[in-house]
Amino acid sequence: MAKHKFYVVWKGRRPGVYAEWEACEAQVKGFSGAQYKAFPTREMAEAAFRQPYEQQVGKSVSLQGWLLAPQPPIVPSLCVDAACEGTPGTLEYRGVLTESGEQVFHAGPFTDGTNNVGEFLAIVLGMEWLANKGYDWPIYSDSAIAIGWVKAGKCKTDLERLPSNQLLFELMRQAEETLKGLKAYRLLKWDTQAWGENPADFGRK
Repeated sequence: MAKHKFYVVWKGRRPGVYAEWEACEAQVKGFSGAQYKAFPTREMAEAAFRQPYEQQVGKSVSLQGWLLAPQPPIVPSLCVDAACEGTPGTLEYRGVLTESGEQVFHAGPFTDGTNNVGEFLAIVLGMEWLANKGYDWPIYSDSAIAIGWVKAGKCKTDLERLPSNQLLFELMRQAEETLKGLKAYRLLKWDTQAWGENPADFGRK
């Protein structure tokens, strides 16, 4: 089911908050210099509308969702996520600071991977990053499967080994070895329903 969105129009025929894309489009289509943006909740959209458009440019919408939640995620913390175009397909993954959305590592693209493999590798790379920094922060992922694999110390993928994805299989092997020497970090499930998209999300959904 498609997620419902709310649209803010700062500059258009009639600025305001709109619950449907068609209504927003009528305000901005063909309007020179139109300023508008989508948000996952009405509360976020109305809060954004009260601020200048310039404060919203380039700002991740997912970064704002948890600010309004009754029980927001723990901070400081690290968020990781993966994006895969196809199954298998082109894969990349990254880690960002939950509070700011600042990207602290990125890997890929890799050919013939899967999202779960990327989520697993992202968590392990996140654990390495925290260890190198000396931070005892939790790591958030929206993949319960990958969290389970990391806790088991094994990437239990059914991905077919191909000449094109040998590097990924080598990274999986290295990650499993790395886990043997790393301390246990708090691996937590990102609550997308309560907080919006994971701040590390690539925005391709």
